[in-house]
Amino acid sequence: MDKIGIEEMIRTLGRLKTKEMYLNDFFLTWDKSDDEVAATFAVAEILRGLRENNLSSRVFDSGLAISLFRDNSTRTRFSYASAANLLGLEVQDLDEKKSQIAHGETVRETANMISFMADVIGIRDDMYIGKGHTYMQEVAQAVQGGYEDGVLEQRPTLVNLQCDIDHPTQSMADMLHVINHFGGVENLKGKKVAMTWAYSPSYGKPLSVPQGIIGLFSRFGMDVTLAHPEGYNVMPEVEQVAQRNSEHGGGSYKRVNSMEEAFQDADIVYPKSWAPFSVMEERTKLVEQGDEKGLADLEKRGLENNKKYMDWECTEDLMGKTRDGNALYMHCLPADITGVSCEHGEVEASVFDRYRVPLYQEAGFKPYIIAAMIFLSKFRNPADKLQELLVAGNRRIR
Repeated sequence: MDKIGIEEMIRTLGRLKTKEMYLNDFFLTWDKSDDEVAATFAVAEILRGLRENNLSSRVFDSGLAISLFRDNSTRTRFSYASAANLLGLEVQDLDEKKSQIAHGETVRETANMISFMADVIGIRDDMYIGKGHTYMQEVAQAVQGGYEDGVLEQRPTLVNLQCDIDHPTQSMADMLHVINHFGGVENLKGKKVAMTWAYSPSYGKPLSVPQGIIGLFSRFGMDVTLAHPEGYNVMPEVEQVAQRNSEHGGGSYKRVNSMEEAFQDADIVYPKSWAPFSVMEERTKLVEQGDEKGLADLEKRGLENNKKYMDWECTEDLMGKTRDGNALYMHCLPADITGVSCEHGEVEASVFDRYRVPLYQEAGFKPYIIAAMIFLSKFRNPADKLQELLVAGNRRIR
């Protein structure tokens, strides 16, 4: 994108209503208005354009971006660090094993102690149903209280880096990839999206990716199909979100129990393993009870049940059923690649290899999406600030 394109996008951003994002958190995509979602995409593209033109987007002279990852992460961890650095913030990880949390420190106390000079807190807590999103809300309430009580000079923004309900940074990066692939959001209406379960030899993958995809993609007038074997349901309330969004956006949403049906004439396919909602609920209860034997038994049952559906794999034959045999294959990564990362997995190696570069490009949008979420929470008039950066023209590399 050249500078003329950046200016045009800044003008577009200026027409969007973003004031409710100012000094606010980013938890769930479906809690954001159409303008707020569009603004997040616009700011991400503008920031990407600035970097492509070797222009600095450092809007912070100092400050911390606190990261708290309660699950393993590669892409999201480094995307968050990249986003913070892009804006001028330094990342500080909160390692709970090295903190006083291990000695009984409360959420309220921890949240305030890490926030004295923090501008943003990114949290990933996705493993237990009913826990991750709730924890993020508790932290948000704690820092709000600290700010109102005069403990904190400013209230840090919270960004959901993945919870048990949604993975907004992933789904929005995925959607920005789709927008770029099809040449603009105006070209998405009527496109068929197949969000399908796929076999994995592992157990307990979170629900938040498929839920994030159906919760966001259904807003754009596309025909969204969720496919999974019987019993591998996602949260019913998220399906209700997808249904409402599709009605509002002029598309459709349906659920089927056949990978073949979902792939038929699809423009986009997203085969990804996840654990059944009922299994995740049961696991949460067993963890709360400290029932190690029960957890081991549940994992064994889960893996055995997965094996019933080993034919749920993204193959060349299935890809041939998509529109013109040329659907956009997507995945949040890492994928379970048959014969490469596992004996039998989500996708054939030949399919994955053909889409390797687009998959990496898909992942590459995440740092800009996270940076956009932070940026929109810090500036009342984001378009004016971005125009200021463009006019200043400070070189990133001199």
